[in-house]
Amino acid sequence: MRACFSSADIMLPSEAAAEDAWAVVACDQYTSDPEYWKDVERITSGKPSTYNIIFPEVYMSEMESRIDRISGNMENYMRENILSEAVHDGFVLVERTTESGARLGLVGKVDLEQYDFVPGNSALIRATEGTVASRIPPRVRIRSKAAIETPHVMMLIDDRDKKLIEPLFEKKESFRKLYDAVLMKKGGTLRGWAIEGKAAEAVNDLLLKMQRESGGFFISVGDGNHSLVTAKAWWNELKERLSPEERETHPARYALAELVNLHSPALIFEPVHRVLFGADYTKVTEGFLSACKKLGIETEPGSDVVFRSCGKSSGFSLKGTGGRLPVDILQSYLDAFLADNKDVSIDYIHGEETPMKLSEKEGNCAVFLKSIDKNALFPAIAAGGVLPRKTFSMGEAHEKRYYMECRKIR
Repeated sequence: MRACFSSADIMLPSEAAAEDAWAVVACDQYTSDPEYWKDVERITSGKPSTYNIIFPEVYMSEMESRIDRISGNMENYMRENILSEAVHDGFVLVERTTESGARLGLVGKVDLEQYDFVPGNSALIRATEGTVASRIPPRVRIRSKAAIETPHVMMLIDDRDKKLIEPLFEKKESFRKLYDAVLMKKGGTLRGWAIEGKAAEAVNDLLLKMQRESGGFFISVGDGNHSLVTAKAWWNELKERLSPEERETHPARYALAELVNLHSPALIFEPVHRVLFGADYTKVTEGFLSACKKLGIETEPGSDVVFRSCGKSSGFSLKGTGGRLPVDILQSYLDAFLADNKDVSIDYIHGEETPMKLSEKEGNCAVFLKSIDKNALFPAIAAGGVLPRKTFSMGEAHEKRYYMECRKIR
């Protein structure tokens, strides 16, 4: 049996480059807050930064000009030794501290041949949510030209007994420290240690043992679903040009990711809210109630789904859903509503502050949800495939993974 998650050759910036500007938050955050990214651009101006090698989705309209610039910056960072190999055939043990606590992780590589995002698949690594097809092509274009990758993918392992990551953290002082960074924009702190040599071999052995005992479903993708889908899509295209021997070892067969224990106390599932732009509040809410009635779902005042617009608010609890999550009912309705109202657009936002602010603008309607129980995640995926897209967020937007580690993919 081949390991679906294992050690890797991992690159990091020089200590000087990493001091204050290198690490930035995941590219799919703050998509309705361009001021956030303008401030990131100001902070990183003239400095080596992952901001220069990622594509913030707030800038989708600038796709053409940014893609070539990104690949050029990657080449420059390697040529100028801003990036170099810091861990050989090993892992990075990560401690990320935010107001939610200290979240531990293990950075290694995913075998994309053992990952699938299609609902109902039987792969060892599975997606948690549905894929928005329109988000994949621009990302594939970036990856196809990229010399390196830097991940915001965070994957989950159902390790109730805390056998894998937590024992490593207890021995962290015996490992070589790689970085100790204060992250910009309220991101907290990030520390990393190298797991190499015999320690890395022991981790690989334990991972393979746990994989064998997993019953065929070992890891779920918590954050960065679309980034991993992108890596898989590019690998599927590239491998057709390779010989069988080349497919076994090509670096693009793998993707760097951070593995986190689902049972970490600092891993808090937050709801992902929706904001409709160019929508009539009354039409949206009445349409939702009508859709529920057609499904035989009872609605009464509550907080399962809350609509807000310009001081108006309506909240509902749902009964008789047949086991479906409120977010599933809502998303099915919104998909149909958007299909019938082409002038209305939608955004998915982590945290309440931004959607609350947006809901005060005429023509905007924010929809707020409650979070799901994280202990239901693996059983729900095993039973029925992927969850509705944007079902949950692991922490607030500023607690998302910041880009730090890199790996060669060409």
